[in-house]
Amino acid sequence: MVLQKEPGGDGPFNDEEDLLAGLKRGERGAVSRFVADNIGRMRAVAARLVKDEDLAEDCVQEAFIKALKNIDRFEGRAKLRTWLHRITVNEALMVLRSRKRLAEDLIDPLLPDFDENACRLEAPWPKRLSAEDILSQAEQRALVLSKIDELPESYRIVLVLRDIEELDTAEVAEALGITEGNVKVRLHRARSALKKLLEPLLRGEAP
Repeated sequence: MVLQKEPGGDGPFNDEEDLLAGLKRGERGAVSRFVADNIGRMRAVAARLVKDEDLAEDCVQEAFIKALKNIDRFEGRAKLRTWLHRITVNEALMVLRSRKRLAEDLIDPLLPDFDENACRLEAPWPKRLSAEDILSQAEQRALVLSKIDELPESYRIVLVLRDIEELDTAEVAEALGITEGNVKVRLHRARSALKKLLEPLLRGEAP
């Protein structure tokens, strides 16, 4: 099953209720519309998690297959896209779990340093840019994402799920099979490390 955005796949579906009814009837037009509306977003979700375009494509195809296979079980308590997003995230996490486990880098070297008085050690800031300034340019957004990729895997995944994919703490804990407290600790450390990695950019220095 090769999923592509199909021209003319909009079909006569005026709202999600109509689309869902068409999917449950197995209508080809409904499937085309469902794929066309969601495939780009789901590819981006999977790619952020697995960091491999081919693996991301596999995750997305499997997510659509599972979603369509189980469409009769969808009760409409969430949006179709939200439901598909959860399936895609789970597929990506299964791929990550299936990879051979390698020794993971510690996050401590990436965290801020403090002196004996618990004051943070940092160089002076010649120029400070706001987060809005950074995210206003595509190149800067790409740099932020590349810095996220420098985090150790277990911290990177929590940060991506919580801050980019916007899962809540309980959902992240359930997806990763860890406690909510563990999620909060990893997220705090990941954010601290990311802030330190981004400091040259925030200072207005060349990356």
